[in-house]
Amino acid sequence: MSETWTMDNDKKRDVIKVGSRKSELALIQTRHVIQCLTEVHPKKEFEIVTMDTKGDKILDKSLPKIGEKSLFTEELELALESGRIDFVVHSLKDLPTTLPAGMALGAILKREDPRDAVVMSKKYKDKTLSSLPKGSVIGTSSLRRSAQLSRNMPHLKVENIRGNLNTRLKKLDDENGPYAAIILAAAGLKRMGWKNRISQLLEPEEALYAVGQGALGVECRESDWEIRSLLESLFDLETILRCVCERSFLKTLGGGCSAPVAVASSLKKNELTITGAVWSLDGQTLVTDTVKSKFYLPNDDGEPPRKCPYQEPRLYCSVVPNKVSSISLFAAEQLGIKLANSLIKKNALDVMSQARNEVLDSK
Repeated sequence: MSETWTMDNDKKRDVIKVGSRKSELALIQTRHVIQCLTEVHPKKEFEIVTMDTKGDKILDKSLPKIGEKSLFTEELELALESGRIDFVVHSLKDLPTTLPAGMALGAILKREDPRDAVVMSKKYKDKTLSSLPKGSVIGTSSLRRSAQLSRNMPHLKVENIRGNLNTRLKKLDDENGPYAAIILAAAGLKRMGWKNRISQLLEPEEALYAVGQGALGVECRESDWEIRSLLESLFDLETILRCVCERSFLKTLGGGCSAPVAVASSLKKNELTITGAVWSLDGQTLVTDTVKSKFYLPNDDGEPPRKCPYQEPRLYCSVVPNKVSSISLFAAEQLGIKLANSLIKKNALDVMSQARNEVLDSK
């Protein structure tokens, strides 16, 4: 399936092919990226090429029990590697911290709200999680969310729910269904135009969020300089620094969807702060810490500090530097590593290993 957008400044390539999952949310996100690009390159022509991923096809198992990386990206990355498409739009939280050889994140767009959102059933529309009756069923496919719920809201019962946003909301709205509420990323609901379905936004003090949640990442071939140049206009400085830090944290821990790992980050007055945490599956064991660091940020004219002309630019957790200062990107990466190492000293790896083993034993 494909759809074409007509827009070219320079005719190096007749049509730029953009990969996307087939879900409504994925297509909304992909069209948003194209719209942002056409504002800078009004004559470029884009064609959206859609495909199903393994994560879209396997809906009868929870994500951790499938037990594979790249559940929502592998098929798209194979098409990118073969040249059938030129770049892919991802929800950054779905993208592994290590990309296949030759692939890179050519852009990270300005982040939407990274928080988790509670959507209540009609029966409990005026309730919050804390005021729901004991034993109320909360739907989520995330170990991160279920661990935090089990720890912070022990009166609730957590059950797995899979499917795209439309499917999950339909299950919630089923009067004969089991769910009192479901928890979703606020960003996805807002992008779908369903902000009015949000009953409660969970602050980081109540629930840390997934690495990269709320941000869109654009994956391309590292060697494709035409596309990398095209994508430069999409970068958002605050988002890229926060997300590089978050991804560096997760990469150092070796985490993923098979263990409950979460973060919260902020950039204020040139200081980046990140909190990270690891839980046991039942939420009773928690390992957490917060670290912060000052940053070199662009001057008022938007020019970043000069890079050394004798050094080849490298990737930072698969992110290309483009116009962002390598000094700042390196500092963000190191801050994430510092946080991970702090948790590792507190036995976070043992907690994660136990969680993974419990997931495998439950298959």
